[in-house]
Amino acid sequence: MADAMILPIRISIENPVPGVRIALQRGATATADRLPPTLETPALIAFDLDVRVEGTLPDGRPRLLGPFVQGPPAARFFYLCVGQAAGQTCSEWNRRIKVPLGGLSWDQVCAAIPGRRVAARIAGRGRDGSPACASVALLAPGWCVEPIASG
Repeated sequence: MADAMILPIRISIENPVPGVRIALQRGATATADRLPPTLETPALIAFDLDVRVEGTLPDGRPRLLGPFVQGPPAARFFYLCVGQAAGQTCSEWNRRIKVPLGGLSWDQVCAAIPGRRVAARIAGRGRDGSPACASVALLAPGWCVEPIASG
């Protein structure tokens, strides 16, 4: 698969800390844009983003690119900014959440295009109850394919 494709992705944050802003980072620099959630309720915050799939990595996985994608080709991720990092100057928190993209397979990419997306969930809090930060694991079952029309 050499042609570029656009892959819709949704990441949902379950049980976020109330009152703490979370934003999606677009770009790699300190002045990168911070985008608000697509969906926000007391129990869930969701972000929708598109990544470009172009070519294949040496290990056979899809090569992911675009303004949200960070890191080396074999270990791609995107950032969610928390508290001050998300522009909430009065917050006591100044963190980023590193969401891994490495588990995405060609089967999932092909099943999601067109009209569907890949989706995953992460916990909104660390073990101590504070906002999640640093590298996080996806909640089970990891990446899955769903219709875009679902909330």
